[in-house]
Amino acid sequence: MAAGEHADVIVVGSGFGGAVAAYRLAAAGRSVVVLERGRSYPPGTFARSPSEMSRAFWDPGENLYGMFDVWGFRGFDSVVASGLGGGSLIYANVLLRKDEAWFVRDEPLPGGGHEHWPLTRADLDPHYDVVERMLGATPYPLDRPAYAGTEKTHAMQDAAAELGLSWRLTPLAVSFAPAPGAEPGIGLPIEPGPYPSLHDAPRRTCRLCGECNIGCNDGAKNTLDHTYLAAAAHHGADLRVLHEVRAIRPRAGGGYEVDYLVHDPDEPEGERRPRRARPVITMSCDRLVLAAGTYGTAFLLLRAREAFPGLSDALGTRFCGNGDLLTFLLRATDRGRVRPLDASKGPVITSAIRLPDDLDGVPGSGRGAYIEDGGYPGFVDWMVEGADTSAAIARAVRFLYERFLTFFDKAPDTNLSAELSELVGSGALSVSSLPLLGMGRDVPDGTLRLNGERLETAWTTRTSEAYFERVRKTMQRIADVLGAEYADNPTWFRKRVITVHPVGGAPMGRHAGEGVCDSYGEVFGFPGLYIADGSAMPGPVGPNPSLTIAAMSDRMCTRLLETGDAGVPRGSGRAPTSAGPAGGGGDGATCDLSGSGGSAGRASLDGRTSLSFTEEMKGFYREGVRNPGVPGDRFAFRLTITVDDVDRFLSDQDHLARAEGWIDAAACGGRRLVERGWFNLFAPGGAPDRRLMRYRLHFTDGMDRPRTLSGWKNVFHGPPTDIWPATTTMYFRLLEGHVPDGHDDTAPVAGAGTLHIELGDFIRQLTSFRTEGPDGMAALDRFARFFAGNLWDVYGPG
Repeated sequence: MAAGEHADVIVVGSGFGGAVAAYRLAAAGRSVVVLERGRSYPPGTFARSPSEMSRAFWDPGENLYGMFDVWGFRGFDSVVASGLGGGSLIYANVLLRKDEAWFVRDEPLPGGGHEHWPLTRADLDPHYDVVERMLGATPYPLDRPAYAGTEKTHAMQDAAAELGLSWRLTPLAVSFAPAPGAEPGIGLPIEPGPYPSLHDAPRRTCRLCGECNIGCNDGAKNTLDHTYLAAAAHHGADLRVLHEVRAIRPRAGGGYEVDYLVHDPDEPEGERRPRRARPVITMSCDRLVLAAGTYGTAFLLLRAREAFPGLSDALGTRFCGNGDLLTFLLRATDRGRVRPLDASKGPVITSAIRLPDDLDGVPGSGRGAYIEDGGYPGFVDWMVEGADTSAAIARAVRFLYERFLTFFDKAPDTNLSAELSELVGSGALSVSSLPLLGMGRDVPDGTLRLNGERLETAWTTRTSEAYFERVRKTMQRIADVLGAEYADNPTWFRKRVITVHPVGGAPMGRHAGEGVCDSYGEVFGFPGLYIADGSAMPGPVGPNPSLTIAAMSDRMCTRLLETGDAGVPRGSGRAPTSAGPAGGGGDGATCDLSGSGGSAGRASLDGRTSLSFTEEMKGFYREGVRNPGVPGDRFAFRLTITVDDVDRFLSDQDHLARAEGWIDAAACGGRRLVERGWFNLFAPGGAPDRRLMRYRLHFTDGMDRPRTLSGWKNVFHGPPTDIWPATTTMYFRLLEGHVPDGHDDTAPVAGAGTLHIELGDFIRQLTSFRTEGPDGMAALDRFARFFAGNLWDVYGPG
């Protein structure tokens, strides 16, 4: 790629905003380059086997270039996408328009200021029309024979009728019929569309597999790579995958410069370079469209703030999670019999119940919301039976998942079984269970900011408590109508939510004192710089945001093309010449849970079998206190726990393993290497019904002072709902010096803190188990039995 390359337009990101902009501007004759950090995913290439799923996360620092980018913040967790097509790769296809009354005007916020939408539904309706046609929006065809037997859809309709609530089939960007106007049918070849496909792969109509959120291998989803991006490429747009933008700035004389690097997942392991060591390439443009997603765009603008003097102080404000809430209905019944809901049969979402808002003229109703039926793939059978693994690996994988699930399923009065099974497999999610997905008008009073090179948030569910309680109560009423038990998400005990719809951070407004950009997405004070993703939302959309983001981008492009080049100096006019790498493979070798036979980190040459896994925890630390629990500064660690000899580990009373990795805390001088570390799993706790998970880490802080982290998790008898907090919460003290075990009581204490395993890190931990040696699968089997058995000893009835 030549230095000094120039394009009329650079689009950062290929999600709903970026893909629409790429097509509209390329079709108008502009030279357009799309820089997408992730891979391309043709039908048939989405992860399905255990080995593929273990690599399906986005973390280039760990050589992971997958589709799921999992974020953990102080008050919530979030999952977004990385790949050509952005969020369309993992969204549930829903194309609902923002409710007309929900375009609020000067609605007060609890901490001061107002939510204000500087445009109306009428402004967007023509653009909604265009996007719906392009994405092939169609209601779920419940009235057609091939799709009429979707039980969860009928159940939602029945519940809404019983409760007197509004219900509708949601418009979906899914091909149920092989061509427009044809009879819908399952698994039929889809006729080619108006633009040549980006992928040389056949597409088939929806086969009701519930796999929408993990990538549609049939190509039934009308994702952006099959629609807008295909059209953009047809009109000459240059789509570059594995190109990650790292910096932006104004260019002397007008326009903008973009710094990016190119990832190479296929780079040989011995030659692999960290992100910071990869060459940075600079490209210029006349117009720059930021469509990197809420987190990506906010990060780029916050990082570049000094290069954009006068950028609005609204940057980083009006953040929220669009009211996202995940719950579960379990064991539905009808007149004493099991009521089948078949959540794994169908698209992930087929219908929606709407809760009215005060703004709709229903006083006292509160903030409005949508509740949608959820779905999931038949995860254990899907992952094991379809995996390209040996029978022994399949049996071990099945046992590890089912051992955990069986324990939680048998535990009395627990509301964790369904949620945990959703995380690690659907063995406990029976035919009579159903996830419910809520979204709506939570309070957009969160902020995004940088802490060094990390994006942080200040947003919790507290100011939206009335909204979330209303949604939960309605979900409980739906459960009652369907004769089902209701279960919260496992993180709700700490009032945490999981959002897949983060919005805000670079909100639009009427002027620079209110927003970062105007209602067309153009940044105040910087002509030719546009924002075309969820970060531009000044508050929650309410329903699923994808359609609104795309419509706003279409409106932005109409305005841009109508105003021509006024106020934006033109560049050299040279068209881009290089398409860059096309992406693909390079998953690398893994083992055990990932099923492909890699390394546990240390060769086992003497006949022993070793096992390892990775654990990441985050929380707070306060200097000068002895007791954990006092809020303080951010503190985190990431450890690889290695059992050198599984047989010896299981027979030893202390169950001792090695701990290697790093701790990261400003109070300790940033990221510090663990020089020596130990971990005890279920060590005796001084009583028959108490166990300890103990950590001892020796390191040296930034002032060259030796320190010891002495940490513990208390696993003691109590209700089964204590399992999650007990096994994911660690209390610790920092001791002065490298203190031997048994001498904590006499060692000076530097401070204390509390850490938690966040949801995204827990998911990764489940996929990180590795073994090496002659007895790997059997060793994993024994380890799983030991872990689950100890939990049963503590929490089981007795």
